Amino acid sequence: MQFLNDQQPPYDLTYNDVFMVPGRSDVASRFDVDLTTPDGIGTTIPLVVANMTAISGRRMAETVARRGGIAVLPQDIPLDIVRKAVTRVKAAHTVYDTPVTVDPTTTIGEALSLMPKRSHGAVVVVENGKPIGVVTERDGAEVDRFAQVREVMSTDMITLNVGDDPQSIFNALAERHMDFAPVLDGGQLAGVATRKNALRSTIYQPAVDPQGRLVVGAAVGINGDVAGKATELLAMDIDVLVVDTAHGHQEKMMESLPLVRDVRDAYADKTGRRIPIAAGNVVSARGAADLVQRGADIVKVGVGPGAMCTTRMMTGVGRPQFSAILECATEARGLGAAVWADGGVRYPRDVALALAAGAASVMIGSWFAGTYESPGDLKTGSDGRAYKESFGMASARAVSNRTREVAGFERARMALFEEGISSSRMYLDPERPGVEDLIDAIIAGVRSSATYAGARTIAEFNELATVGVQSAAGYEEGRPLHASW
Repeated sequence: MQFLNDQQPPYDLTYNDVFMVPGRSDVASRFDVDLTTPDGIGTTIPLVVANMTAISGRRMAETVARRGGIAVLPQDIPLDIVRKAVTRVKAAHTVYDTPVTVDPTTTIGEALSLMPKRSHGAVVVVENGKPIGVVTERDGAEVDRFAQVREVMSTDMITLNVGDDPQSIFNALAERHMDFAPVLDGGQLAGVATRKNALRSTIYQPAVDPQGRLVVGAAVGINGDVAGKATELLAMDIDVLVVDTAHGHQEKMMESLPLVRDVRDAYADKTGRRIPIAAGNVVSARGAADLVQRGADIVKVGVGPGAMCTTRMMTGVGRPQFSAILECATEARGLGAAVWADGGVRYPRDVALALAAGAASVMIGSWFAGTYESPGDLKTGSDGRAYKESFGMASARAVSNRTREVAGFERARMALFEEGISSSRMYLDPERPGVEDLIDAIIAGVRSSATYAGARTIAEFNELATVGVQSAAGYEEGRPLHASW
């Protein structure tokens, strides 16, 4: 990346401070851009779901991996729950969405409560492993909540087969004016397909491990039995191990990283597969270098830019994110490592600018909280708008979850030092209520940005991008008057 007219900004920059200048390009189509990430994870789009309890869970992990990204399960989740989540993600189909299933005697009320768990908005009624009907929210409207689904389910459904051509799936659904159908494998339910699912399967490549299963990551903190937990996580077949703490440039991290590296190396000797280690967070070249030298393959960059984070307002500590990525990526690349830009993205342009600055992937947290796939329960406000609750990982709520086994007095002392928002309503965008809808918008923007630079890969994008510095008025000029972005 180079600055326009070789200017040297006199101060650190964040995403709103910069713009990208179009260059001469022979990239004719967005689909000519390969967004496979240069960080060794195996992801085919540069998106990582942040390891936040309110954001990243099993449903999020499998959905994002199906579209080429990866989700990192939080370090606060008990290991037995992590194991179940990883097992379910690895067992999920790489093309078709996982169905929400009920048996014929399930009540309408229970079925309706399960529908928001997936963006396709329907449940499949199954008997002996075979679908016998479908129930949508419309079917349950104005029906006794204690009635059973067999009384209202629609049996006028079509079924598809594993391996059907995406265009034939789309056409079959369109001809019947349907948007949803069960997919069978040898007569047994294997998944569900929608018209959008069929379209997306021709645009995205799933992120899979060497066995062809969807990828998923997991995080470990720097306290307690770090090596023991890392050993257990690797035994679950996770695909990236994230050593995570708010202040990554500290001695405790310097002690923990070599322990995790040694565990990883032993795992590699045993299995023949070297799992990448990500570590952070830092915002300086020195911090990036120290983490790489102690075992990190990927450096997480960002202190304070997150939507749920109050670190900068509480402490004055942090750094504008664009400059932090630029400096850390330059240092990490020279040492054979990569960086993830962690936090501060609110629009597709921010993701593109992070990649232009040198990030291999971009971590997204609160932006994905207001989707069907995030772990929280879907709620409805007094204005009728659907939302989910989100909270920062240093907030009182997160600290309380993390210290549930600590003695009462010590736990109360820790609660005095939280930094972060404990509860915030993240409203679902009616136009983009599912995480895949957001991914579509983000990836469309990133692909288009690459074509403006004349780049066919993320590495070329970083090399060819020309960035200028703008005033607040310049940024405001680029904002549409009436639009979601």
